[in-house]
Amino acid sequence: MLRATKLRDLPADFGESVVTIGNFDGVHRGHAALLASVVELARERGATSVAVTFEPHPLRVLFPDRAPTLISSSTERLELLEATGLDAVLVLPFTTELAALTPEEFVREFFVDGLHATAVVVGRDTRFGVNNSGDVDTLRALGETFGFDVRVLADVGEGHRISSTEVRSALGDGEVDRAATVLGRPHEVRGEVVMGLQRGRELGFPTANLSPEPEGMVPADGVYAGWLERESLPADDPEHRMPAAISVGTNPTFDDVPQRTVEAYVLDRDDLDLYGETVRVQFVQRLRGNTKFDSIDALIEQMTRDVDAARDLLR
Repeated sequence: MLRATKLRDLPADFGESVVTIGNFDGVHRGHAALLASVVELARERGATSVAVTFEPHPLRVLFPDRAPTLISSSTERLELLEATGLDAVLVLPFTTELAALTPEEFVREFFVDGLHATAVVVGRDTRFGVNNSGDVDTLRALGETFGFDVRVLADVGEGHRISSTEVRSALGDGEVDRAATVLGRPHEVRGEVVMGLQRGRELGFPTANLSPEPEGMVPADGVYAGWLERESLPADDPEHRMPAAISVGTNPTFDDVPQRTVEAYVLDRDDLDLYGETVRVQFVQRLRGNTKFDSIDALIEQMTRDVDAARDLLR
């Protein structure tokens, strides 16, 4: 998949395209259905399938206090977009200058002159241009002016609209299984394994501690069943993806964990040396919230139950 941040990065023989536009945070099932339509139509027309998106999220520039926590990192978003079969992604740096373009100026510069769009595929709630003044009716009118088709897809969902907001709400509540239903896959965070306080090893459950600010939205505090994936190993390696019990939070039983951490204990493994590796931690189901225990023995007993529950669930 071609990745570009400027129109001049595109090859001279880029040709005609079928285009869509959006933030695509999380690349959930609704996004996937939209992008599949773009890819299919482009193949029918012998054109290039393109998604236009932005970095950073527009609200971070225009209204920072209203900017959402991002579900996926920029790296993961591009990987997910590529997995849909798109030929190209144009990631436009979002600036106040870009935000000031009228709908017609935006469409002319990027869809018409830049990408030579023969068709634009969007969802019903698409907005673009200064103050989000352009909508699907605006786009249809501009399509007639500039000679491209506009296809508007219905929402995907069972009686409700699938959205990135719904995913954020589910993760904020610790309902990672609900988030997975909307995403179409388990939610994950990604980071380097760093040295922690070694407390898990002392308690008999050595954990891989992720760097303090992992990529991706960290769900609510608690203990989860999930998976740990090692990027350093190929997908067919038996140690590439391993079942894990995952802890998120500050570990309230102790007073020396100043910030939230994500740490994963690979089930029944005390021989792994993952320091310095980049791993992905995938959340399948929340087992419980965080609790402050009265004794270390009580904590160990609960951790044993957590591991058993994770093993049963992931089996």
